Amino acid sequence: MAIDIKQVNPHANSRIGSGTSTKGTPTQSAPTSASPTPQQGDSVSITSQAQQIQNVQTKMADMPDVDQNKINEIKAAIAEGRYKIDPEKLASNIANFENELKDLN
Repeated sequence: MAIDIKQVNPHANSRIGSGTSTKGTPTQSAPTSASPTPQQGDSVSITSQAQQIQNVQTKMADMPDVDQNKINEIKAAIAEGRYKIDPEKLASNIANFENELKDLN
């Protein structure tokens, strides 16, 4: 899952390294040494769970929306008269679907 960093507020962390406290008064900084220390950049770590979610999303995006093989099998079964419909199961599934829709409201 991508994060849109264009929407990040650039002033949200303006206190960090600005040289002022939260009340707007200058803060005292520690005396600097003669040799400059290398600055460390920001880092982000992604949890293994987030990586798994990202992998699943990638796999799902690569999957076709329709299983064409399944469609072809059903078409062939209908054409050959092998496709049987269980009216009780169909009615039960329709009733369950309507109940799920009712629960969404």
